[in-house]
Amino acid sequence: MTTLVPQASAAERLRSAAALLLRKPALLVGSLMLLALAAVALFGRFWFSADPWDMAGPPMLWPGEDAAYPLGTDLMGRDIATGLVSGARVSLLVGLVSTALSAVLGVAIGALGGFYRGWVDALLGRVTEVFQTVPKFVLAVVLVALFKPSIATEVIAIGIVSWPATARLVRAEFLRLREREFVLAAETLGMGDLRLMLTQILPNALPSIVVVSTLTIANAIQTEAALAFLGLGDPNVMSWGTIIGAGREQVVDAWFICALPGAAIVVAVLGFNLVGEGLSDAMNPQLQRRVQP
Repeated sequence: MTTLVPQASAAERLRSAAALLLRKPALLVGSLMLLALAAVALFGRFWFSADPWDMAGPPMLWPGEDAAYPLGTDLMGRDIATGLVSGARVSLLVGLVSTALSAVLGVAIGALGGFYRGWVDALLGRVTEVFQTVPKFVLAVVLVALFKPSIATEVIAIGIVSWPATARLVRAEFLRLREREFVLAAETLGMGDLRLMLTQILPNALPSIVVVSTLTIANAIQTEAALAFLGLGDPNVMSWGTIIGAGREQVVDAWFICALPGAAIVVAVLGFNLVGEGLSDAMNPQLQRRVQP
């Protein structure tokens, strides 16, 4: 006789998520940081709706010196608060989309190598090693420089240089799960290779992919800021790296121009890293204390 397991209600899932956050301080702090960043990106434009490139006020106003410009202005008189809001949107957009691209590439290459093994695994392993031997940032700079700098170019370049870590992780997971009983049973029943990978193995590898993706987002935000700092960002959007690059010559007289976007980058990167660390602890069955009902 088959016993039906009742599905958890929405309220129970919320309570479970809240309990997880309370048990994992790193996950809680990181989640709060990311919620604050998302709020700035989504709702900040309602308070700072002007064009971040506009020379709105006197140059090099210090934070708090003028209520109209709460975080001051840069050398050109551009409102730093408006630039930070614009930079939050750009950073999240580039980080999330480029990570999605790298995840698709990494999962596809890692899954094929781990599932088929043999010469397929050897060939894809060599391709992965080639990408890993070239410094990621250098390769991203070359790719962006070859084409017209834009958000799309940055996303594609960062996605292309970020997939090897995901591919190696997915390959290891597929090698571990490939010979498990439930996979062999599904294969015996005539399930095709693609269906086996998508419905049997990939869902079990998904927690590890989610964890590495949060760290990839943090790296993507750093890379985007560095590209913008070097003048390789989209010239039509204001990025945190653009603000730092424009204020580097006044770092002694007006250090806040570089410090404020720098602090925003630290908050974003640290938030994603803390979330990744917390998820890693929560999803690792060896580190969880199972409570029996």
